[in-house]
Amino acid sequence: MRFAYKGKNYTFERYPKSENRSLKAWSAADEHLLKYIDENNIPFSQPIIYNDRFGFLSTIFSEQLPNAVINFKSQEKALDINLKKHNIDGNNVNKINPLEEPNLSSELSLVKVPKSLELFRLQLSQAQKLLDDKGMILCAFMTKYFSPQILSIAEEYFEQCEQSKAWKKSRILILKKKKKILKQEFINSIPYSESKKFNQYYGVFSAKNIDYATQFLIENINVKPTDNVILDLASGNGVLAYVTLTKKPDSEIHLLDDSFLAIASSKMNLDTKHTHFHYNDSLSDFENNTFDLIISNPPFHFEHETNIEVTLELFNQVKRCLKDKGRFQLVTSKHLNLKTHLVKLFKKMSIVNQNEKFIIYLCAEPI
Repeated sequence: MRFAYKGKNYTFERYPKSENRSLKAWSAADEHLLKYIDENNIPFSQPIIYNDRFGFLSTIFSEQLPNAVINFKSQEKALDINLKKHNIDGNNVNKINPLEEPNLSSELSLVKVPKSLELFRLQLSQAQKLLDDKGMILCAFMTKYFSPQILSIAEEYFEQCEQSKAWKKSRILILKKKKKILKQEFINSIPYSESKKFNQYYGVFSAKNIDYATQFLIENINVKPTDNVILDLASGNGVLAYVTLTKKPDSEIHLLDDSFLAIASSKMNLDTKHTHFHYNDSLSDFENNTFDLIISNPPFHFEHETNIEVTLELFNQVKRCLKDKGRFQLVTSKHLNLKTHLVKLFKKMSIVNQNEKFIIYLCAEPI
């Protein structure tokens, strides 16, 4: 994927890779940010960049020593790939996490507005704290994804909120003059039972309740006495791992998620010496034949994209990491028709239960 800017030619890669050639490593919203900065001759150094999913902006502005806020392990890997591809020293980009309050002051922050407006609020709060008094924040979005809430959230943090003209079906929101904000907490509390609730940071999947597919899996989850080593794959706030522990308290539980905020949330909800947390987008931490049971409500939505390629790659890794007599139990939306892919990986596959929207598969005996 080639891109030319200020006399330089760039070739960007997506990570994870996709066979869908229509999916690029940047959007018109990214290009609009570059255009706006150039046309307005905005001077800056060490910008803070949010939601730069494949490292497009961080790579182009690498000479300005940007600070990249990393939400996902896969995002970090994509950034590293594209920096290396362009022979850029990885130390040129300072990586910070979404909950960090580093000792820095920036004159410019660039935000690709995320699908989760709760995450946008958390990010805007962080960006505002790190912005100097005369600085600005540029928020880019595709017009088809605009919501009036984007503007109302911005107005909570800034006195001056202006919108650019549309360009290539994208817009820029220009934020200036910080407001004084009282300390805020960006955590949702989700009821589970009379004695248990799950806390999770803004931006973690299913913000208001336990996701319906996950609830369906909880109702049908099967843990055997011989399930001693268990993985909750794409673990979110940790609810599936929690349920599993109630059924097999002496098991060794591993939670894995691509999202930094998801893993941080699950650490608030699970406290046991038998629990291990893995911030990763793959099962590379684990050796072959590790798990007796893997449970999952696997992802297939990535921001505004629907992409099962990532899901299928996880299934290949599940096959490798299951013991010979291990089991893989997952819930998924019926319309994805994942059965056609699972039968190629496992000798045995059965339907545990299904309803109008969701289906639960139990897979065993990896091929």
